[in-house]
Amino acid sequence: MTDTLITKQVSPAAATQVDLYTVPAATKTVVSTLVVCNQNTAKVKVRVRVRALGAANDVKQFVLFDTTVLGNTSEFYTLGIALSPTDVVSVQSDTTLTSFTMFGVEVT
Repeated sequence: MTDTLITKQVSPAAATQVDLYTVPAATKTVVSTLVVCNQNTAKVKVRVRVRALGAANDVKQFVLFDTTVLGNTSEFYTLGIALSPTDVVSVQSDTTLTSFTMFGVEVT
C-alpha cells in the first residue's frame, strides 16, 4: 500500500456546484481537513456534499448546507472522512471569491 498526500483547490463561479475532488479507481482517500476561505468583505453561504460512487445530487449528501462564512475569514473543518473509489466531493458558494482547499491522503 502506498500513501500519497493530496491538496485539491477550487474557486467556483457564483451559485455553481463544482467537483473539488474525485477519488481515483482502486484508491481510498481520507479527507483530513477542508478549508473554506471567503475573500469577500460580506458573508457568504457555502455547500459541501459527498456523492458516494459519483451518484447524482441528493439532499442526503450534504456535509455543509448554506453554512455562513463571514467576510475576510477562513473556516477550517477537521473531517476524517473516508472515501471510496469514485466518490466525489462537490462544493458551491453563493458568490465568487470563495475558495475551497481540501487536504487528505490517498491510499493505493
